[in-house]
Amino acid sequence: MTNIPSQQRSIPRKSPRQSRSLETVKAIVEATARILEEKGLGGLTTNAVAERAGVSIGSLYQYFQGKDALIGALILRETALLIADWEAATTAETGEAALALLIAAAVAHQLRRPVLARLLDIEEARLPLDPAVHAVSVRLREIVTGVLQRSDLPPQADPALAAQDMLAIIKGMVDAAGAHGERDRPGLEERVGRAVRGYLGYR
Repeated sequence: MTNIPSQQRSIPRKSPRQSRSLETVKAIVEATARILEEKGLGGLTTNAVAERAGVSIGSLYQYFQGKDALIGALILRETALLIADWEAATTAETGEAALALLIAAAVAHQLRRPVLARLLDIEEARLPLDPAVHAVSVRLREIVTGVLQRSDLPPQADPALAAQDMLAIIKGMVDAAGAHGERDRPGLEERVGRAVRGYLGYR
C-alpha cells in the first residue's frame, strides 16, 4: 500500500451552510474535475477553476486554500459516491450477490470518468491524508467486512484482514485497468470477480 505522509491535507477554509453557498462549492469542485479531464494537472489553476465555475477568485478562496484543497474535495466527492453505491450493495439478499455488486460498483466508479479517476488515483497517493478521507477508507473496510461475514460466503478466519486484502485486490486491478485505458466493463468485472473468489477460497 502507498505510504501516505502524516501531515494533514489542506482542507476547505469554511463549510458552506446556505443553499447558495452549497451550489457555489459544488460548481467549484465540478469545475476542478472538468479542467483535470480536459487539461490535466498542468492546466489546473485556481484562476482557471474560478473562471470555469463562474465565480470570483475571492469566492473560491473563501472555501479553498489552493489546488491541493480543490483536489482533496474532489477526491472526497468521488469516494463518497462509491460509498453510497457500496452501502446500497449491502441490501442484497445474499453475500454472493452483495459481493458482485461491490465489484460492479468499483469498476463502474473507475470507468464512469476514467481520465478523472486515474488522475485522482495519482493525487490521492501524493497528498497527505485528511480525517474525512480516512473516514471514507474506514467505512469501505467496514462494508466489506460485513459482507464477508454473510453465511453463504466461504468463512474467513479474520474477516477484517480479509476485507483489507480484498480491497487491495479490487483497487489494484481496477486502478491498473484505468491506467491502461481499459473500457470493457463486463470483462473487468469478471476478472476482478475471479481474483476475489479465488482469494476467498471458493471451490
